[in-house]
Amino acid sequence: MTLTSVSAEPKRPHPASSLARQVMGEAGIGIALLALVVIFALTTPQFATSVNLTHIATEITLNTMLAVGMTFVILVGGIDLSVGSVMALSAVVSGEILTASGLSTPVAVLLAVLVATLVGMACGLVNGLVSERWRVPSFIVTLGMLNVARGAALQYTNAGTRYGFPEGFARFGTSTLLGIPTLFWIALLMVAVGHLVLTRTVFGRLVFAIGSNEEAVRLSGHRTAPVKVAAFVIAGFTVGIAAVTYMARLNIASPILGSGYELSAIAAVVIGGASLSGGKGSMIGTLLGACLLGVLTNGLLLMGVSDFQRQMITGGVIMVAVVIDHYRGRLAARLPART
Repeated sequence: MTLTSVSAEPKRPHPASSLARQVMGEAGIGIALLALVVIFALTTPQFATSVNLTHIATEITLNTMLAVGMTFVILVGGIDLSVGSVMALSAVVSGEILTASGLSTPVAVLLAVLVATLVGMACGLVNGLVSERWRVPSFIVTLGMLNVARGAALQYTNAGTRYGFPEGFARFGTSTLLGIPTLFWIALLMVAVGHLVLTRTVFGRLVFAIGSNEEAVRLSGHRTAPVKVAAFVIAGFTVGIAAVTYMARLNIASPILGSGYELSAIAAVVIGGASLSGGKGSMIGTLLGACLLGVLTNGLLLMGVSDFQRQMITGGVIMVAVVIDHYRGRLAARLPART
């Protein structure tokens, strides 16, 4: 008995289902962001000024950088609670180089960037290896790293703050390109590179596959541990870049900086449409999520909303995003599949 294959014309997805999938993805987040911008522009005269929009772009930069690395971690089904503390450690170690005498500004900056990224990647490597080698949930491992890195930063500086960086470094931190902060362009470049890695490389496809069904990836002959460890290392790299960005903006390196930044990064990824169980998300969605958080925070501040109330509203937005993600997944499962 022989098996014959019958070729048929691929079934075209129904236009309504394609539109629904698009709206439930990045388009839906973009519409929400646009609506928020319109609301604040109409209710707060200071919101739509060029000065304030530049301020928003500057504020979004750090969270976007951290969220790029967090996206890789969440896509493989992990979580990284240590990014804020590792950012502080990277900053104070590289800040020591920037304040060292006898180094020209370009050399000092290059060494500072190199050291900051290496510190971040080393911490990410430890997170990934411990989580995979001993099968410890990444939540627990990175919670431990949160305390280790923060304590190391405080010990290294004796709880002091590094300042007095080269003047050229500080000028770069406040410079603009085409009217947009230069540091924000760097964040956009990181998003673009992350997007290409996830959508155009074998590694990116494995990241999505592991988050969706890790056992299936193993059975297909692929090793999943190196990919998951690499996701944490990538997160550490983005933390190092964010640390240098922080120093360039504020011209200081403090061992207590970055507190709570991990929650903002996770929020940006989740609001951007990623699933905390892994396997679903995108860099474009992450960028839109970070922008939505930045616009929301800025708009509420201009409206005179207190810091405590802003925290409550932001937390509520995150909870709503998680609930929407739940129902979006159920609705997507009912729609005709793409063929």
